[in-house]
Amino acid sequence: MKKIILSTLAVITSLTFVAAQQTHFGLKAGVNISSVDIEDGDDFGSKTGMHIGGLAHIHISRNFALQPELVYSMQGGEDGDEKLKLNYVNIPLLAQYMTNDGFRLQTGPQLGLLTSAKSEFGDVEVNRKDDLSSVDFSWTFGAGYLFHSGFGIDARYNHGISNISDDESFQARNRVFQIGLFYQFMHGKSSGGR
Repeated sequence: MKKIILSTLAVITSLTFVAAQQTHFGLKAGVNISSVDIEDGDDFGSKTGMHIGGLAHIHISRNFALQPELVYSMQGGEDGDEKLKLNYVNIPLLAQYMTNDGFRLQTGPQLGLLTSAKSEFGDVEVNRKDDLSSVDFSWTFGAGYLFHSGFGIDARYNHGISNISDDESFQARNRVFQIGLFYQFMHGKSSGGR
């Protein structure tokens, strides 16, 4: 698992250095609506959380870019009186198609590192980190719009692919809708689309 994490970070770092002249860094934050899909069982329904982090927008050509991000994300779900609180550090690597008017379509893989996991029943909290995988793999689909000011809006869906349960008797997968705002620092002009 350490090799996967180190390889992902090495790729992101290499791409950033290679494309330094065409890279715009930024900050982002927004709202999550998350759930946990349980195979052949009761799902954990919608729970509201937040996400906050940074991005590097790397222009490859006039209309294409790569965007690695580092994002803290509050996820999980609710099932009756039980609330499942899952906190991740997510590392998406998005391929983006951009139009010249600021519109973007994006998709790509996301690696999630579990930082904490708790079940909450009223005032009682139970640590669940040992019951869950420390790594989550998802695929991201989304769209965004960047205004000339450097501010933008972003909406995406993260579809969990890997089983996050360490219990072999069932499988659980994250499902997360995100909507948020970002600010992209505009250092010089990029080639083509914003």
